[in-house]
Amino acid sequence: IKGSSRAITETLLTAKRLAQSEASILIAGESGTGKEVFAQSIHNSSRRKDYNFVAVNCAAIPENLLESEMFGYEEGSFTGARKGGRAGYFELSHKGTIFLDEIAELPLPLQSKLLRVIEEKKIIKIGSQKVVNIDVRIIAATNQDLFELVEKGRFREDLYYRLNVLPLRLPPLRDRSEDVPLLIEHFKGLQKLKFKLTPAALESLRRDPWRGNIR
Repeated sequence: IKGSSRAITETLLTAKRLAQSEASILIAGESGTGKEVFAQSIHNSSRRKDYNFVAVNCAAIPENLLESEMFGYEEGSFTGARKGGRAGYFELSHKGTIFLDEIAELPLPLQSKLLRVIEEKKIIKIGSQKVVNIDVRIIAATNQDLFELVEKGRFREDLYYRLNVLPLRLPPLRDRSEDVPLLIEHFKGLQKLKFKLTPAALESLRRDPWRGNIR
C-alpha cells in the first residue's frame, strides 16, 4: 500500500490495529480505493495468515448460484451438481479469512443465512443434513452507504451491526493528492516506463478529482 500522506498513514495504522482482533471488519470506500488490498493486508498481518484468504465478489455471482458457492453442496443435490459435491467459500476459508466484497449486493434471503452463519459458526451444505463447524474471520466491503440501505429496507439491520463491529474507511485519492507523485513513480516502475513530468503537469495531476481512485 503506497503513500505517505497523513490520510493513508492513519488508515494504515488503524488497519494494523484491526488485524490483531478477531472481530468482523467492514471496509467502506469508493470504487478503486483498494478495499481488497487492505483486506488481504489485514489477513496477512493477523494470526490467520497461514490459512486461506478467500475473496468473494457478491455482485459477480448469479443470485441462483450464490448459496451453493457460499456454503457448498453435496453430490446430486441439484441438476448440474458436480460429482462428489463441492466445498463452499466458507468451508475453504476455515481458520482463515473470507472477504465479502460488494456486500450491499447480497440478496436479502442470503443475508439471513449469512447472519445465522456468523452467529452459530456453522454451515449446512445444500443437499446435506450434516452440520459443518467453521472458524472464519469475516471482512466485508462496500462502496455504498450500508446504513442508508438499512433504512430503506434493502439491507438487514442486524447483519449490518454484525459486520460493522470494526469499521475502516478508506480515503479517496483526491483526499491524499500529495501521494500522487509517489504513485506515479510506483506505476512507472511496474510498467518499466521512462518519462519525466513537468511541474505544471504534476500539479495538474494532483488537482485531478481521480474518480477512479487508485484503480
